[in-house]
Amino acid sequence: MPHLPLTASVHGPATAVSASADPTRLVCVVVTRDRAPLLRRCLRAVAAQTRRPDHVVVVDNGAHPDTERVVAECGLPHTYLPSRANLGGAGGFAYGVLTARALGADWVWLADDDGMPGSPWTLGRLLACAADHDLDVVSPLVVDEEDPDRLAFPLRRGLRWVRRAAELGPDVLVPDVANLFNGALFSARALDVVGVPDSRLFVRGDEVEIHRRLRRSGLAFGTCAPAAYHHPQGHDDWAPLWGGRAHVLVPRDPSRRDLTFRNLGYLTNQPGLRWRRGPDALRYAWYFLVQQRDPAGFANWRSHHRAGRLEHFGSAPSRRVA
Repeated sequence: MPHLPLTASVHGPATAVSASADPTRLVCVVVTRDRAPLLRRCLRAVAAQTRRPDHVVVVDNGAHPDTERVVAECGLPHTYLPSRANLGGAGGFAYGVLTARALGADWVWLADDDGMPGSPWTLGRLLACAADHDLDVVSPLVVDEEDPDRLAFPLRRGLRWVRRAAELGPDVLVPDVANLFNGALFSARALDVVGVPDSRLFVRGDEVEIHRRLRRSGLAFGTCAPAAYHHPQGHDDWAPLWGGRAHVLVPRDPSRRDLTFRNLGYLTNQPGLRWRRGPDALRYAWYFLVQQRDPAGFANWRSHHRAGRLEHFGSAPSRRVA
C-alpha cells in the first residue's frame, strides 16, 4: 500500500482561503475512519441537498486510499485531511472545524460518517430554523435509520426520556436540546465562543462536554424537528434501571466501557455538570451491585471514574478501540 502524504489535499473551485462575497459561506465537516462505503453514502446525501454546502472538509482518522478516492468523487469542492494518528471523533472534529474556519466558514455543519441527512431539505430547514428563531446552533432530529419514527438517541425532557418523535409534540423547535455531532449546524460566532471539542475525551463524552459549554455560553440553540438526520440507533449501550425510569451508559466493548467511565468522571467534575456526580454514583452502584451483582464491575467503574476526575488521561486503553 503506498504511503499517503501527511498534508491536506484541496480540490474544487471554492478552495481559496480569501474572503468570499457570499456572506453565508457554509462548510460541512465529516469525520471518518476505515468506513469508505458509509462515507460515500453520507457524502452523496450531503451533495444532494437543495442548499448544497460551499465546501466539504473530510478528516480521515485512518489515512486510507479508499477514503481519499471517495472524497475525490463527492462532487463538491473539498479538503481531504488524512491523519495517521487516530484523533477520535473529538480530535477529528476539532481539526475539521478549525480548517473550516480557516476557509472562511460562516456556518459549519458537522457530520459523522455513519449518519446522513434524512432528506434533500435537511440543511435548508436547519438554516431557516436558525434564522426564524435566532439560533447560533441548530440540530436536526436524529432518528433511527431503520425506524425513522424512533429517535436514534433518547432525549431527556425534564425528568422523562423521549424515545419517539411523536412524543416531542407539534412544535418545530425543541429548545436547549441538540445532538451536536450528527448534523448540527454551528454559526462561526458559536464556534468562537464555545471552542472546539476536547480531543482527550476519546470515544465518549466529547459531545456532552461541548453541550455543557454551549449551555453555559448563553447562546441560543435547539433541535429543529422537521429537519431529519438518519443514524444507527444508539440504545444498546444504555442499561435500564427501575423499570426504565433511569438509565446508565455501559458500552458492551470493555475498552470503550473503561474510556466511557473515565470520561464521565471528568465531565461530572466540570462546572455545570457537578450536580450529576451523586446521582451517577447512585445509579452505577445500583446497576453493578444490586441489578448485576457485580462488585468487580463497580470497582472498575470507581477506578476509571476517579481517574477522569483527576484528569489522569494517560492511563487510558489504546486508541485503537475507535
